[in-house]
Amino acid sequence: MPSDVAVPASPRHRRLGAAIPGPLVAGLVAPAALLIVLTVIAPIAVMIAMSFTGYRLGDSSIAFVRLENYTELVHDRTFRRALWNTFLYVAMVTPGSVLLGLFLAVLIDGLEHGQKLYRLVFFLPVTATVVAMAMVWKYLLHGTIGPFNLLLQGLGLPVLDVFGNRDLVVAGLAAINIWSLAGFNMVLFAAGLTAVPEELYDAAAIDGMESRVDRFANVTLPLLGPTMMFVIVTSTITAFKVFDTVAVITRGGPRGASDVLLYTSYLEGFSYFRMGSAAAMTVVFLAIMAVFAIVQARILDRKVHY
Repeated sequence: MPSDVAVPASPRHRRLGAAIPGPLVAGLVAPAALLIVLTVIAPIAVMIAMSFTGYRLGDSSIAFVRLENYTELVHDRTFRRALWNTFLYVAMVTPGSVLLGLFLAVLIDGLEHGQKLYRLVFFLPVTATVVAMAMVWKYLLHGTIGPFNLLLQGLGLPVLDVFGNRDLVVAGLAAINIWSLAGFNMVLFAAGLTAVPEELYDAAAIDGMESRVDRFANVTLPLLGPTMMFVIVTSTITAFKVFDTVAVITRGGPRGASDVLLYTSYLEGFSYFRMGSAAAMTVVFLAIMAVFAIVQARILDRKVHY
């Protein structure tokens, strides 16, 4: 007759964790901890310290200027414009890439055949290098020789110089990043969809939810909460880090209309050699990213169903 009495763990298993010597644990953790200190913590600490100096690349001495670099940023029109462009870019890329990725995941999940093929096709942009992708888009949307504008000319429509128009350049850059991020977000949402039990859809149908829209809004979307939170946070951080497409396609133009925080910081440090000011810009950038990530995570976590 089977017994319901739980069998206690053997003393050997209970003492397994305690039997591991402390020096061995420290030795196993030390390489990873040292790597994090050398590649993450130490550079950030040096950058923060440099932001309080007037150091210029090549100087033999370092002058301590306290908060002067930060006060100058408040009155710097270029920095304020770059900050605004970055926020505008993030406001376009984050919802665009999240919604498009979710739409593609749901659309492909509803197919009976070819799911793997379509997922592969939409994921391909993620595997491309950013510089190569930017060069291709720069050619496609070129104001004079780009295939897109040649097609418009053939149809008798006015030419649309996306990267030469101050009102369109940020939207054009955002569209490129949405296109590249949507495939990655689609894969994440597809993984989340596979974790939704079919029994819940059957129960929803019994409760009268016949349309796919009702089942998606009341069953699928709430259960995608953890995935949605992760996708929104990672997409926001990726959007904030925009640099390559600006550096390759527009270089901040036309007339500073596409300046963003990282590109402006790069120019400040490696074109004008004002390393102290560039460090201050980077500290502000990291602080903004950290605040956004924490606020987003806390707000979304309240609405997530685990």
